[in-house]
Amino acid sequence: MPTENKIKNIKLYEIIATGRRKRATANVKLEKGKGIFAINGKEITQIPKIISDVLKLVAMDGKFDVFARVKGGGKTGQVEAIRLGLARAIIQYDPELKSTLRKNSLVTRDQREKERKKPGLRRARRAPQWAKR
Repeated sequence: MPTENKIKNIKLYEIIATGRRKRATANVKLEKGKGIFAINGKEITQIPKIISDVLKLVAMDGKFDVFARVKGGGKTGQVEAIRLGLARAIIQYDPELKSTLRKNSLVTRDQREKERKKPGLRRARRAPQWAKR
């Protein structure tokens, strides 16, 4: 459990949290600022709704700068990884908001991954075509 001093220091500088979804991993850095949002070093003017809803839910829209570094996966996986990382960073900033975020299913990691291909099958479950005659 962090001491009171560490929590105060966290609130002054920056908070770093990680989120994952499918094959995507996002490292999210939260700093006090004017609402700048950047993914992989590129500033984004139109924030995806999935991500902006997290900030609006806890009334922190425009109070923090969000910097995310994302690797792997596709667009959906990356956006949802950023959402989880952002939710975790907000909880580090203010642990009282955890219940609000949990009610909206923003704290739980979606553990569904792609199923592996099995030998003798074309994909995970797709069998080769079978001819009766």
